[in-house]
Amino acid sequence: MILSPPLKFKLRPSCSSSRRSRFEFMHPPSALPLKEEIQLEPLTGDSFIRPHLRKLSPYQSILPFEVLSTRLGRKPEDIVKLDANENPYGPPPEVFEALGSMRFPYIYPDPESRRLRAALAVDSGIEADYILVGCGADELIDLIMRCVLEPGDKILDCPPTFTMYEFDAAVNAALVVKVPRNSDFSLDVERISEVVEQEKPKCIFLTSPNNPDGSIIDDKTLLKILNLPILVVLDEAYIEFSGIESKMRWVKKFENLIVLRTFSKRAALAGLRVGYGAFPLSIIEYLWRAKQPYNVSVAAEIAACAALENPVYLENVKVALVQERERLFKHLEEVPFLNPYPSYSNFILCEVTSGRDAKKLKEDLAKMGVMIRHYSNKELAGYVRVSVGKPEHTDALMKSLKLLY
Repeated sequence: MILSPPLKFKLRPSCSSSRRSRFEFMHPPSALPLKEEIQLEPLTGDSFIRPHLRKLSPYQSILPFEVLSTRLGRKPEDIVKLDANENPYGPPPEVFEALGSMRFPYIYPDPESRRLRAALAVDSGIEADYILVGCGADELIDLIMRCVLEPGDKILDCPPTFTMYEFDAAVNAALVVKVPRNSDFSLDVERISEVVEQEKPKCIFLTSPNNPDGSIIDDKTLLKILNLPILVVLDEAYIEFSGIESKMRWVKKFENLIVLRTFSKRAALAGLRVGYGAFPLSIIEYLWRAKQPYNVSVAAEIAACAALENPVYLENVKVALVQERERLFKHLEEVPFLNPYPSYSNFILCEVTSGRDAKKLKEDLAKMGVMIRHYSNKELAGYVRVSVGKPEHTDALMKSLKLLY
């Protein structure tokens, strides 16, 4: 049997004036009364996340071929993918050759992308000092916001348009002031001017041709906006298909203009993520300081440089897509429940009419292996967007559509 040790105590004089005993028992520590425990909330990882990001909805991106293949039960080559404005012809053959003979993938890339910027200077007609390259134009959009916006600052957005602007503003704790486009998708310049005066947004993001409708911004309209006290970011991701000249060289004249471009559409390098932009020298200095040092991979720079070595291929592909756009438009006009909008890009926006549900139309075509884009936002709930593909892709789309009427 184990016996408990005897209770230990010591006597101490009492200074009390009461009639209690001059000596008191001193309780051992184990015998002290327990204080009530404070109930603490369990520590969770999300408590470290910035509050505005906990409320952020993720960007709704397009599903890749592998996921689509599994969901649809079809081989990737049996899917007609007309939902992401990708270039179906692929890059020039020089790209595959250059990637196959890549010598130094184990060495960090040039943080200044010197070779590519030099090639872009020749291609665009503006000196390399004005050009910055990014991991897709998306990275440059975010970089601009990180350099320009304080939390609580405002940007001006003109929906419907590329939703990445609104998304990146939310990531950077900025507020979005919206000036909706007119019914023909043109910009409401008068209202833009009023909002700039009243709300004092720091920058406005404009796309020309605009995604998702394919409309362009004429020089007169752009000049009016450039005369406002606001930074203008002009996204020219689809400019090659428009027949109008890029405004990259305008950044030498306008201190409040940035022009963004991409290799995703023109050179079919969407999977390698190569974007670039032209910036006033007074702005680009700070973007150089803030950008990630190795943001453009060795493979991406090699591929982009190789693509620029074959301008004839790039031109021929552009011409083929523009011609197919016109053919696709005529076919879509014949569909009784579609109202296509003229486009200067490599896609066509269609209003779904005659009581048809746009989302169901997209789902019905997907079951037949044809993917088109539908939007969940209210401005475009009744619309679908169709990317321009090869002639055989148009034929497959039209064959599937005819089964629905």
